[in-house]
Amino acid sequence: MKNSAILLVQCPDQKGLDAAIAEFIYRHSGNILRFELHQTELDRFYFARIEWDLSGFQLDVKDFPERFAPIAEKFSMRFRLALSSYRPRAAIFVSKFDHCLVDLLYRQRMGELKCEIPLIVSNHPDAKRHADFYGIPYHTIPVTKETKEVAEQRELELIRANHIDLIVLARYMQVLSAEFIRDYPQQIINIHHSFLPAFVGPKPHLQAYERGVKLIGATAHYVTEALDDGPIIEQGVARISHRDALEELVEKGRDLEKVVLSRAVRWHIENRIVLHGNKTIIFE
Repeated sequence: MKNSAILLVQCPDQKGLDAAIAEFIYRHSGNILRFELHQTELDRFYFARIEWDLSGFQLDVKDFPERFAPIAEKFSMRFRLALSSYRPRAAIFVSKFDHCLVDLLYRQRMGELKCEIPLIVSNHPDAKRHADFYGIPYHTIPVTKETKEVAEQRELELIRANHIDLIVLARYMQVLSAEFIRDYPQQIINIHHSFLPAFVGPKPHLQAYERGVKLIGATAHYVTEALDDGPIIEQGVARISHRDALEELVEKGRDLEKVVLSRAVRWHIENRIVLHGNKTIIFE
């Protein structure tokens, strides 16, 4: 397992940023493995992802925030430090459609997604067989209009008890409450089965079919209180034609959803995403 630290930085663009960061790491005997940066033209903002080897690094990572603070203050930086050795704990929420769930479980088992999955939550029992196959606890929590508040409280209890870092909505066909979302900012990823911002809501394939579009898509995004309007992480498209029936649109869409969601989850757990307003900067 790689033993490295990852620093994500954002601040107004100005002279000396690269040098200040690199010099700090060098001064503590750190060997930089990757230094990726991006500057926006309109608002002149700076973003960077720096990864360095911790072998021989002469600063305890727990002391990094305090020691790096003077540089952050000088350049008005917001920064976050992460360790590549840490495996985030992810909870997967699913309803009846299980294709995204199965894909995530397989990729995690094969080591492509370097995270732990201690629980799966669903409002239906249909996908339990997949959880059983992988030996993951599966919690069926039915949701109705009358029981939604109680159901969410049970979900939150499970998330807290399992020390969850990331919630993945793998075609979980329930709208989370504003209170739930506010407790986990930039920690909930959803897959929407359309190319947002087009065709929001529960039946985008039907809308696309009736509109006669030539491209369909899938969108992975962070969940915010505004439905299907959170910062977009990844999108994919497939070409269609008048020959495709509605069922074929759905089938093509499922293939897109699996790939798009897995990429978004991987980029999140590998600390490659920086949020800037309602946009994402993604270091690949």
